[in-house]
Amino acid sequence: MKYFAHPSAEISSSSTIGENTRIWNHVQVREGACIGKNCILGKNVYVDAHVDIGNNCKIENNCSVYRGVILEDGVFVGPHVVFTNDKVPRAINPDGSIKSSSDWVIGKTLVKFGAAIGAHSVILPNITIGRFALVGAGSVVTKDVPDYALVFGNPAALRGRVNEYGMVI
Repeated sequence: MKYFAHPSAEISSSSTIGENTRIWNHVQVREGACIGKNCILGKNVYVDAHVDIGNNCKIENNCSVYRGVILEDGVFVGPHVVFTNDKVPRAINPDGSIKSSSDWVIGKTLVKFGAAIGAHSVILPNITIGRFALVGAGSVVTKDVPDYALVFGNPAALRGRVNEYGMVI
């Protein structure tokens, strides 16, 4: 086997997993997901259908990476981060009838090379997080984050700049 998967992991046979990737306890990887080389997916990570994760990414425990998300190479995702994909979440229509998949418009999210997302952050759909940007723990990201930006808060706001090592400059 070219990658390691804990016996409790559920990995769709139609997903693609790169060499030397490690997938830990109770991870679920859905159909069509593509995970690069040398990645780590911590305990209880959920990777939805058709998510694209680059090489050398680390996704810590209890993260949810929903459909529409692309993580470029070298992205760090702290524990309990949630990437959402529906700007108008509703279970029912105004008449009380249940919504169907045809009512759902999947938002797209892109996290660029080397970016880091702090623990317990929530990333709304249709967001781009720039190269080597740093999103502070507990943030709610509601708009695009520039390259090398330091953002935090609810909603996340630009608070400074960082270098490739995550050091404030």
